[in-house]
Amino acid sequence: MERPELPLSALDAIFKPRSIAVIGATRRRGSIGREILANLLDMEFNGKVFPVNPNEEVLHSIKCYPKVTSIPDRVDLAIIVVPSAQVVDVVRECGTKGVKGLVVITAGFKEVGPRGAELEQKLIELVHEYGMRMIGPNCMGVINTDPEVSMDATFASVQPLRGRIGFMSQSGALGEAILAHARRLRLGFSMFASMGNKTDVSGNDLMRYWEADPNTDLILLYLESVGNPRRFTQVARQISRKKPILAVKSGRTAAGARAVSSHTGAMLLSGDAATEALFEQCGVLRVSTIEELFDLALAFSTQSAPQGRRVAILTNAGGPGILATDACVGLGLQIAELAPLTKAALRACVLPEASVENPVDVLPAGGPETYRSALAALLDDPGVDSVLAIHVMPIMINAEAVAHSITEISRGRGKPVLGVFMGSQERLLAVSEVLHHRVPMYAFPESAVKALAALTRYHELREQPAGQVRDFPREKERAAAVVAQAQAEGREWLSQEESLRVLDAYGIPVAKARVTSSAEQAVAAAREIGFPVVLKIEATGLVHKSDVGGVVKDVPDEGTLRARYAELETRGRALRDAGVFRGILVQQFLDEGRETILGVAQDPSFGPLVMFGLGGVLAEAIQDVAFKVHPITNLDAEEMIGQVRGHRLLDEFRGQPAVDRPFLAEVLQRLSLLAGDLDQIIEMDVNPFLAAPPGKPSCALDARIRIAITVVS
Repeated sequence: MERPELPLSALDAIFKPRSIAVIGATRRRGSIGREILANLLDMEFNGKVFPVNPNEEVLHSIKCYPKVTSIPDRVDLAIIVVPSAQVVDVVRECGTKGVKGLVVITAGFKEVGPRGAELEQKLIELVHEYGMRMIGPNCMGVINTDPEVSMDATFASVQPLRGRIGFMSQSGALGEAILAHARRLRLGFSMFASMGNKTDVSGNDLMRYWEADPNTDLILLYLESVGNPRRFTQVARQISRKKPILAVKSGRTAAGARAVSSHTGAMLLSGDAATEALFEQCGVLRVSTIEELFDLALAFSTQSAPQGRRVAILTNAGGPGILATDACVGLGLQIAELAPLTKAALRACVLPEASVENPVDVLPAGGPETYRSALAALLDDPGVDSVLAIHVMPIMINAEAVAHSITEISRGRGKPVLGVFMGSQERLLAVSEVLHHRVPMYAFPESAVKALAALTRYHELREQPAGQVRDFPREKERAAAVVAQAQAEGREWLSQEESLRVLDAYGIPVAKARVTSSAEQAVAAAREIGFPVVLKIEATGLVHKSDVGGVVKDVPDEGTLRARYAELETRGRALRDAGVFRGILVQQFLDEGRETILGVAQDPSFGPLVMFGLGGVLAEAIQDVAFKVHPITNLDAEEMIGQVRGHRLLDEFRGQPAVDRPFLAEVLQRLSLLAGDLDQIIEMDVNPFLAAPPGKPSCALDARIRIAITVVS
């Protein structure tokens, strides 16, 4: 049953209620029902609270009701903490009452197996029937720190600080740790939501809600699944241009991944390529750990994005300055070249033996005034986009005063300043009091540089044009007919000749080829195509022809063709494991250009993935590839080509002209279009696709396509 289309304002019933019923509230210490009620009261919820428990008359000095339908007042939000067997009946009562928002804390639904899934289906049907919105089940609750609401409807033991971060966690248990860690770092939230099973309200819904929320400037996500990837792409692409989205996505390993046979599928097993590709396309900044997520959040919540990659490093110790330099270079940042005027200003405020090159080392004797003057000089330099201020806290220097200088000078400059303070825990706490998130503080240079690199990357992503998903003329019916014929015959693999026909139907150029069943036919085909030619064994199920000696290149004349044809025919008929021998493919011989690999694979969660990389027989061993999630834009295609490590081999190289990159990008877009039109294709690799210079023929030389088999009655 599809969810009815409801406006975003329908989520106000969950995040901005004027009245809340806690169904399952109790006085028993340690129970979830008690803790949620207590948290609502402790945070001084700015509305009415109605405990619901048929066995109690009063809870926390508040009148208790036997059922939600017994409450005489309007109820906007119901927090449900009754046993799972009672949830469906309670939700039905909420619908009858006119409740529009639900947070179902109770577990025991699809996460426990088929019986739980059946219960969850009944639950969502009721939610749809009554036009409600629901978070959960199997969640920890929601928070809104806006003083107009002031709601902590969770069972967390830590009360959140007010801030401008929206945080969505798919894990309830992790939510408790997130709230506690954020408080230790003095990071505040505008809203927090533990999503649980995401049966109704999705992460996409929540991001759209926070996009429109004036109290939310930064969105943090902990995800175990993306949900609807195509919708996520649309939503995140739009939001990330206005508000940064930082995400941790668990499940990075390939354990349990499906077995695949083609190059493309094998390469997908190297990691969670789909998630990486999706986030990259959407402008979502992905991190590996919760700790790293908060490191970035410290920077994003206090600093503007730098306008470029040029970093100045200010330090009082050589070692941390070197570590920071290495980290910057490793993450693609640039060590700024300081202007002569900047060096002169620095020389005037530091000791004679200090270094005024970048990194600027003011030595351990550098105190508050030195940091004040040096930081001002660096921020005034037009060749500096951001500054990393490092202070190893010697006993003779007042570290709090240094922190005060950094905070004062960096204010209103429009360039981000990140601080690294290294010393005892006691002194770090004192420094933290001074900085108080006006300047983010890190314990080590590498953490600060990661955050600075993310700020820089966000600026670049936001400044990029959006790109367009282009449409191209194609013969979809012709390609579909090839696939349908193979399905009718119960074949999982298309032959090479069939695969090339599918590509040709989508305007992807292919080398001229003919399948032949005799030497005479092969000679005739070669005359038509033109010598020299390539001979290839055609057999259904044979994936790697070169591994069995099934390819002969650069056949120059008829005599050589007849001899090589006989050899291949004998070899082909002996390949029992390759399926049906279909003949010998005679193909145009081309060798001017670079061998690349193009591919498609169907991901069970993300749909079609498009791949580009350096090709040839070593493609699997090299694995120099990039992925994007369908549909790809013109800019996505160009970026894919530039993302492979060996992309410079496609440029002018050792006397060879550069390949036609714009045309190569167009071919990738056409391949994406093909993948979207023909969802019967499970995986495909085009290897090699010969990328030629402008004016020369770029084309597919070999291709394999695996399809879903239709059961024929």
